[in-house]
Amino acid sequence: MFQPVYLDHNATTPLAPAVLAAMLPWLENLCGNPSSRHEYGRRARQAVDEARQQVAAALGAHPTEVIFTSGGSEANNLFIKGAAACRQAGLIAVSAVEHPSVLEAAAQLTTRGWRLCPIGVDEAGRIAAADYQRLLQEKPALISVMAANNETGVIHDIAALASAARAVHATFHSDVVQAFGKLPLDFRALNAAGVHALSVAAHKINGPKGAAALIVDKRLELQPQITGGGHERGLRSGTENLPAIVGFGVAAELAAQNLSAQAARLRGLRQRLESGLAALGAHLFAVDAERLPNTVYFAFANIDGETLVGQLDRAGYAVASGAACSSANPEPSHVLRAMGVAPELARGAVRLSLGADNEAAQIDPFLNTVQATVGRLRGLTAIAA
Repeated sequence: MFQPVYLDHNATTPLAPAVLAAMLPWLENLCGNPSSRHEYGRRARQAVDEARQQVAAALGAHPTEVIFTSGGSEANNLFIKGAAACRQAGLIAVSAVEHPSVLEAAAQLTTRGWRLCPIGVDEAGRIAAADYQRLLQEKPALISVMAANNETGVIHDIAALASAARAVHATFHSDVVQAFGKLPLDFRALNAAGVHALSVAAHKINGPKGAAALIVDKRLELQPQITGGGHERGLRSGTENLPAIVGFGVAAELAAQNLSAQAARLRGLRQRLESGLAALGAHLFAVDAERLPNTVYFAFANIDGETLVGQLDRAGYAVASGAACSSANPEPSHVLRAMGVAPELARGAVRLSLGADNEAAQIDPFLNTVQATVGRLRGLTAIAA
């Protein structure tokens, strides 16, 4: 069977064999509900507890600070809506390049008397320092800034941003879904700097879809968004997705063990890709910023990104145009718009995101395919003109 080369790991990652092996017993013979009192239930509860410990250890957190959710989007919503419900309406500030689950959850608060203020970024996608300092003078109650952007891979110094926010007593959250498994993360140190909560997801670290978590300072008051049963310290009711949670635990453990070596290997592949794309005349986005080691974001002038993605897919390479979560939106990426990229260039944006299954032998064939595909598309454009 034809197997295209997968270059879309920021959207989701393949399931690691060890993760699948850990999940299988809970998909086949072990059927207990973790809330049941019998032996099946006790074994299930023990499995949830072990996974919670594994996720906590990978993030430098205490197990009681891990609240399992169904996905990173739910974790983001739990923090934003849950924290807002426990305080008087005020100002919420989120970066202009956040994931839609943060941007839209924050926008919903405006119907409840909150005021939303976006935090601007510079042309490289970094938080604009002057803009952030001006914002802090307005004393926001809630702030959310992602650790690494899912499209550009740009890394934000959330410890420094949170530390500055402490002076105005803001509650600070970070979506670290893309950073987890690619950058060192220590919730204890981040919490000391002023970060109150982190969102993570299993399927970005070679774990299963359907398991994620909000890592939250236990002193922070949150109103649950799903009630009825009191699961997860009363913050997220519903019978646990046991197989996925077990897989999440193993994936988190593996990600922490392999982080340094994997990051160095992926950075080398990224450099080869970017050098080759630049030689072909591609515009590379955010190259002046510190970025995730696996992410390449580029465009060719006068080439539509969706068209290029489709052509590369037919040639055997799975890539993305912008973010998968907004792939149905024909408008240019909100991330690139926030960076001031011209709409005609932004519409050409294509993202490559490398993972554990990519290797050096795939780079040159991919670049050759890009060169041939872009040349063909330009030829068609010239004929149409």
